[in-house]
Amino acid sequence: MSHLPNDLKYAKSHEWAKLENDGTVRVGISDFAQEQLGDVVYVELPEPGRKVKAGEAVAVVESVKAASDIYSPVSGEVVETNGALADAPEAINQDSYAAWFFRVKADNPAELDALLDAESYRASAGAE
Repeated sequence: MSHLPNDLKYAKSHEWAKLENDGTVRVGISDFAQEQLGDVVYVELPEPGRKVKAGEAVAVVESVKAASDIYSPVSGEVVETNGALADAPEAINQDSYAAWFFRVKADNPAELDALLDAESYRASAGAE
């Protein structure tokens, strides 16, 4: 399987989450997910200020093959989106870990504990 940074947490739905120093959680999709999607052509991002629940669909990524929802791994408020993706959605294919989608101010950062580490995610994604 593709590259999986060990400092991230992963959802079975293929999002990655990184707890930042300021307490926010940065969210993107795994390298495995972008490989499955193929060439990404469009991204729909949530509005900053939106309250989200863990597991809720909050963004959309479209490729030449399919459209997929992006789910928030934690509950909280969207505080920032990566507007650069609107102009260059192909950045997701170039580096899915640099091309994050949004940041959430988590209501309960402990929700990250329910996500998978890199090794568990690799096993989970490999079973698909």
